[in-house]
Amino acid sequence: MKFVNDLQRKSFQELIKLMVTNKHLRKIATRSIESKAYETIVIDNPDNRPLKVQEEKYYYTMALLHSLERAIDKEIISKAVINKLINVFVTKVVLNKNERPGLSMDETKRRGPLFALISPTGRCNLRCKGCYAESNPDNHASLDFKTFDRILTEKNNFWKSHFTVISGGEPFLWRDGDITLLDVVEKHPSDMFMVYTNSTLITDDIARRMADLGNITPAISVEGFEKETDERRGKGVHNRILKAFENLRKHGVPFGISATPTKYNWEIITSEEFVDFYFEQQGAVYGWLFQYMPIGRGPSLDLMVQPADRVEMLKRADRLVHERQIFMADFWNNGPLSNGCISAGRAGGYIYIDWNGDISPCAFVPYAAANIYDIYARGGTLDDALSAPLLKEIRAWQDRYGYAAQKPEETGNWLMPCVIRDHFEVLKGAVLKTNARPLNKEAEEALTDPDYHKGMVTYDEELKKLTEPMWKEEYLKRKMQKGA
Repeated sequence: MKFVNDLQRKSFQELIKLMVTNKHLRKIATRSIESKAYETIVIDNPDNRPLKVQEEKYYYTMALLHSLERAIDKEIISKAVINKLINVFVTKVVLNKNERPGLSMDETKRRGPLFALISPTGRCNLRCKGCYAESNPDNHASLDFKTFDRILTEKNNFWKSHFTVISGGEPFLWRDGDITLLDVVEKHPSDMFMVYTNSTLITDDIARRMADLGNITPAISVEGFEKETDERRGKGVHNRILKAFENLRKHGVPFGISATPTKYNWEIITSEEFVDFYFEQQGAVYGWLFQYMPIGRGPSLDLMVQPADRVEMLKRADRLVHERQIFMADFWNNGPLSNGCISAGRAGGYIYIDWNGDISPCAFVPYAAANIYDIYARGGTLDDALSAPLLKEIRAWQDRYGYAAQKPEETGNWLMPCVIRDHFEVLKGAVLKTNARPLNKEAEEALTDPDYHKGMVTYDEELKKLTEPMWKEEYLKRKMQKGA
């Protein structure tokens, strides 16, 4: 009993270190983490959010913890990576409250964005159907190293941000002279990098270097199994993905998967067979679902997951988390986990910077609020981007919709969190009001196309009819049981 009590007095960092480094005490340490996390997230509820919101945060956090535990048990994570997970990801990202003075609409102080999403190149060696970024082999626009490096340095200095997400294009195609993406990762050892990649360039040598660095994890794109993936990404791509998985396991690099549910493949992506294959057999530690957005190359409203199916997706995902402790989060359905929309430089959220230096609220909002090259040219810094009118307008809506709520019952329906997908009228109004610049022809047409407008608004109305009762009954009315 004394030993258990001693464990309970240890900090989260100490317990996690014990869990990942001591095979004999791993289970005991994990139970202590679970107990402390429940007390901190659910019982204490420091931000006074709806009870079920906090419960879901707890379940998903524990699912990620158990996913990591399974990978360590299978010995597919290297010692260098384990050390970085403890010293960078746990200490500087998970346990860092990220307090800072800075810009805000209504406050003199605010917490900065948790991370930046950077797409350093528009080049890609694949040409996937419906690519949101319109990437292709002929798009040679890329951030130069000096700018890329400055962004990473400034987000650390201004926002105390030690987490960076890289997308594209294909990130592993980025280079400036002899400098590659992994050179950038090496130059910023106090950052943890998550890279969305098609994985076809992750050779044995690349995987070995990633393991040596320890502060990078790839999130690899799949569309289902071989048939679905090759249909969208090209013949033979799935086999190349499996080879990348093999290289990563061999060298101890933790990896995840990234999938795009559509009207036609969402059932496969949320199936038990899908989870068995990618998580149990292949060793994925985490999964992200990005529901199809009608933007970019060949946008189609018909490809969106329909409202009723979206609700079923949420139920399936929750079962995987609650019953199997598999971490697979959906940025739309799991809006409660992040207290709603995380775009536009919100506290604990992020901003997006693409290969042209254009700064957007998020990767799925194809309208530029500012440009980092322009900001730097006039003597500004990355922090100045947060005062861009479009970002401020969206943050104001986020606050009204529940992020700034003082009482749980004042929180908006975070089962509909997305400012473009679930509240198209809000996004369109903000873009027009601030005269934000469309990033491509399709984005410009979306502002004036009556059919597109009608389709998006109709979708939002149907989704609201289904999720509003769920939000009110399951989230807002749920109360803590006595003795819990």
